[in-house]
Amino acid sequence: MNHPGKRARDLGIAPGILSTGKWNAITDVPGIRVGHLTLIEGDDIRTGATVILPHAGNIYQEKVPAGVVVGNGYGKLMGSTQIEELGEIETPIVLTNTLAVPRAAEALIEWTLGQVGNEEVQSVNAMVGETNDGVLNNIRKISITKEQIKLALENAASGPVAEGNVGAGTGTVCFGWKGGIGTSSRVLPINLGGYTLGVLVQSNFGGVLQMDGLHIGKELGQYYLKDELDDQSADGSIMMIIATNAPLSDRNLKRLAQRGLAGLARTGASMSNGSGDYVIAFSTAGEVRRTAARRARVWSYPEIPNTQMSPLFQSAIEATEEAIYNSLCMAETMIGYKVRVVHALPLDGFIK
Repeated sequence: MNHPGKRARDLGIAPGILSTGKWNAITDVPGIRVGHLTLIEGDDIRTGATVILPHAGNIYQEKVPAGVVVGNGYGKLMGSTQIEELGEIETPIVLTNTLAVPRAAEALIEWTLGQVGNEEVQSVNAMVGETNDGVLNNIRKISITKEQIKLALENAASGPVAEGNVGAGTGTVCFGWKGGIGTSSRVLPINLGGYTLGVLVQSNFGGVLQMDGLHIGKELGQYYLKDELDDQSADGSIMMIIATNAPLSDRNLKRLAQRGLAGLARTGASMSNGSGDYVIAFSTAGEVRRTAARRARVWSYPEIPNTQMSPLFQSAIEATEEAIYNSLCMAETMIGYKVRVVHALPLDGFIK
């Protein structure tokens, strides 16, 4: 039995020790907006896209500092090399399926070129991540259109974020059960800066599931390398997006992104040879944005010192872990391509 509509915390699964934000979502970070395109058509299309906008202004003109970390690199993360080189993001982030990455990039480029103030722009580094939803989705149809992704960008909003079988998580599979979109947040106490950190994930990976210390995968008899069977693969991918309003340098944002992998590990992920495990971390703080004025001359950016990073590291670990749990708990059983069925995670016996 599944518990549709119930998040992990509502089921008594509340990892960590820090407090969540109002919505327990990435949108608790001021200025963040999220939009979904959910595409369910006929008996074979189960896919979508999820967009994350770092702030409400012109992102190209007010680039945000960022860092990228790769756990296992079997994936297609478009735009990552420029982030590595320059330490900044200049477009919204789009998550989608593997074969829709080029189309999502086109949509992002066209949307960015159409923004007021970008009339002279001739180079755009589109940021697009993916996981492969080919188990439930007829991925070779490449059914997502540029117009649909642009509409998701225009309709992105703050507030609670839909989770489970929505957006880029529509057709994903996690630990052999139905995966999806999940999100969570943490708020530091005032004496530690009072900053907010939020995470959004697109879960589509494998391993041996454990939830806040509960050995779910082993107890339910579904996990990677069970009896050394080859048909229980741990391949797949996960995209983890970490956002904070703490004023951080791109160097410390990369360090923060590394803690997303620690949160992933807590869930029992195997990070297998065929998995793409990626973390993107960025800061929304206005004082560290790369504006035209700041790029034109030497500028001093305020930033949190290394000695104050540890509470943010803890926040990233906890929020990533809980976001993955939410992606599982909010997902529902789905029938898809070739009448394949992926069941929702059965939680009876493990929760209050």
